[in-house]
Amino acid sequence: QVQLVESGGGLVQAGGSLRLSCAASGRTISRFAMGWFRQAPGKEREFVGGINWSGGSTRYADSVKGRFTISRDNAKNTVFLQMNSLKLEDTAVYSCAARISQATTIVQLPGLYDYWGQGTQVTVSS
Repeated sequence: QVQLVESGGGLVQAGGSLRLSCAASGRTISRFAMGWFRQAPGKEREFVGGINWSGGSTRYADSVKGRFTISRDNAKNTVFLQMNSLKLEDTAVYSCAARISQATTIVQLPGLYDYWGQGTQVTVSS
């Protein structure tokens, strides 16, 4: 089992930045692909971005490309989501997820991920 705990969410003005962390415990995530998802009120969960097990491959949703960056520190069993130039529409609960995979390809479907965190709220104000 893998437990995932997100942190770093909060209230930020439009144009600002936040850095989310996803700390894993129970098992090393060094062989897991990791994803970040978000869900806004009344909307479906959507893929934000992902990173493969080694950190050598990343993938982003078009809506965040160029503004968000995913990284990982396998030694610390932690994944990060750096969010810059935040917009009002980025407001959502952000969750990280782990998928047992050593592939380079990063999948976007939530159902393909094996473990989930509880999420952290990100609110962008005008």
